[in-house]
Amino acid sequence: MSNLLLCSNASIRDAFTVVDMNDLSDVFVVDDDNRLVGAVSEQDLRRGLLNGVSLDDPIAPLVRPWRATASQAADRAAVLDLMRALGVRNIPVVDSGNRVVGLHVERRIIGVPKLPNWAVIMAGGRGTRLAPLTDTIPKPMLTVAGRPILERLVLHLVGSGVEKIFLSVNYLANVIEKHFGDGGHLGCSIEYLREDPDLPLGTGGALRLLGDLGYRAEHPLLVMNGDLVTNFSVGKLLETHRREQALATIATSRYRHEVPFGVLKSDRNRLTQIVEKPTQEWPVNAGIYTLDPVLLDRIPADQEFPITNLFEDCLRRGEKVALWPLSDDWQDIGRPNELAQARGQ
Repeated sequence: MSNLLLCSNASIRDAFTVVDMNDLSDVFVVDDDNRLVGAVSEQDLRRGLLNGVSLDDPIAPLVRPWRATASQAADRAAVLDLMRALGVRNIPVVDSGNRVVGLHVERRIIGVPKLPNWAVIMAGGRGTRLAPLTDTIPKPMLTVAGRPILERLVLHLVGSGVEKIFLSVNYLANVIEKHFGDGGHLGCSIEYLREDPDLPLGTGGALRLLGDLGYRAEHPLLVMNGDLVTNFSVGKLLETHRREQALATIATSRYRHEVPFGVLKSDRNRLTQIVEKPTQEWPVNAGIYTLDPVLLDRIPADQEFPITNLFEDCLRRGEKVALWPLSDDWQDIGRPNELAQARGQ
C-alpha cells in the first residue's frame, strides 16, 4: 500500500506517478500515521498544471476532503454499489483508527491478503420452487438489491482474497457463462464445471469435474451453494478448519421453531409445569464448507452425489468433521418467501 499513498508535501509529479503506475483516478493523502487526510484526483492535477503550478510543487493545495470509505469487513458488492452511486472509481479501506489499509477499485481490491484457496460455487440447480421466475433465469442469477445473487457471492470471495473460482453450471448455463466470462472484470479468474444436462451431479458430484480440467487442489477448498445471500467471514472459516485439523468443516446457521401451544410437562401423568409457546433452536447446514483436497478422490464419477454423503463417509471412518457457527448475515434463497425476505419485501 505504501506506493499508493502520499503525504501532503509530496509533489504533483509524485501524484502523477501513482496515477499512471496503478491506473487510479484518485490519489489518497495520509498523515505520518497513515490516517486519511483527503485525496487529489487526476483531473485536479491536470487542472493545476493548466493554472500554472509546476510538477515539483506540493500537492497540499489541491487536496480535498474525502468522506467515502469502507471498513475492513465491508462487503465488496456494497462497496461497488457505493462507488457507482457516488460516481467514483476508488474507495479506501480504513481501520478503526481511520488508517488506510486497502483500496477498492473497479476491477480489483488492493491491500487484502491473497488466499491460495480455490472456491467452488454450485450454480447448476433448476430452482423449480421459484418458478416461474426461474423459467428463463437460473436461480443464482435472480437479483437481490440490483445484483445477481451469484455475483454477490463472487464479489464477496474476491473481497476476501480468493482469486480462483469455479462455477458448477447446468441449467441455463449459458446465461451464467455470458454474465461472468473469465471473471476478469470482477477481479478474479473463473472457470466452469459443466455438468451433462441429462446427468445432474447433485450438491457434491460436480467437484469430481475439477480433475477433468486437470486441476489438483493443494489447499483446503471452499465450497458453497450458489443461492445464498451472506457476508460470512472466509478467513474465520478457513482458520477454524486449520485449527480443528478437520477433513471437512461445515458452516452452520440456526433454525428456530416456536411451538404454537402451551407445552405440558409431566411426571407419571401428573402435570409438573406449563411452558407457553416454547422455542427450540438447532444448528443447521448453511451450505458453506471447507474440504481437504483428499476428499475429492472419494466422490464417484458420473453420478449424482449429495455433498452430505461425503461427511457421512468421514463419520463412518472416524474422521473429524468440524462445525463453524455463522455469526454473519445468512439467507438461503430456495423458496419465494425467502427471496422476498432477502429483497426486503
